[in-house]
Amino acid sequence: MGDYSKALEFYEKSHKIKEKALPSNHPSLATSYNNIGQVYNNMGDYSKALEFYEKDLEIKKKALPPNHPHLATSYTCIGQVYNNMGDYSKALEFYERAHKIKEKALPPNHPDLADSHLAFAACYERMGDYAAALKALRSAFKIQQQAFQEGNPAFSFTYSRLGRVYRSMKDYSKALDNFEKCLTIVQKTLPERHPNRAITYSNIGDVHRLMGNYEKALAFHQKALNIQENVQCNPLECATTYINLGETYREMKDYSKALTYFEKGLEIREKKLPKNHPDLAVVYHNMAKLYLATQKYSMAMKNIQQAVEIAQEKLPSTHPHLLEYKETFEKIRKKM
Repeated sequence: MGDYSKALEFYEKSHKIKEKALPSNHPSLATSYNNIGQVYNNMGDYSKALEFYEKDLEIKKKALPPNHPHLATSYTCIGQVYNNMGDYSKALEFYERAHKIKEKALPPNHPDLADSHLAFAACYERMGDYAAALKALRSAFKIQQQAFQEGNPAFSFTYSRLGRVYRSMKDYSKALDNFEKCLTIVQKTLPERHPNRAITYSNIGDVHRLMGNYEKALAFHQKALNIQENVQCNPLECATTYINLGETYREMKDYSKALTYFEKGLEIREKKLPKNHPDLAVVYHNMAKLYLATQKYSMAMKNIQQAVEIAQEKLPSTHPHLLEYKETFEKIRKKM
């Protein structure tokens, strides 16, 4: 159910016992480090997660042959953290190491290979390479269709990723279709107040906003918040819902409500993410558009400059977000 502090407490107690009883390079300690890393990753504490995942990898490298599947798991975990931290090329590097091991060790239709393709897709989507992301998702889906029955929870991740890519490509009906397929599975397989339900509600709400269905968007975001504000989940997921709500209110021209939600979301992201994370650029850009609409041009300029700086440092030069930020920059510059 996502009770991270309890999980952390349990894993740390178990780790202390193992530390006393076992040599420092024992594989059982690696598992322990991996479990603790996973909890930190789910909580959005990425530097802590990385620290524990690297300890796990260090032990496994000494204890296992270089193409052992357990090493692939460690590489995937580290890749995931780099992806979450906005370091997409580093993430890809680790995902590729994991994938090479899996390809040698597993049959071609093994579900773990589908997970590899999903990981690649997540990186490509964030890097703005939507064609590569779709290709990877189709590969994942093909394997899952051979390995699982329809409605298996594994499909929910693929549908969710497809929804994200189609949303980025501005194909909103396809995005909505995939998010709704994801929701159908999530509703059948997860408890009512599971954090993953909230993510799906927020994604559906965001597509409704992009389609101009503001009342529907608000209703879905509220459903997401009802979970996120009442159960323990990754604060960054809650931040995304706040920012999506902010965008909805901005488009509805309710600027004071929009600003309140942007500030709530920004506070969490600034606390949890590296200063140059692309997700911060997204909020700065949203706020720049809000200040432009309310004729506060110097505030708009300050925010858009931050967005452009981050995007130039962290994203490919052809990334749609960077191009969009530059457009907004020009609009603001003309007003000053």
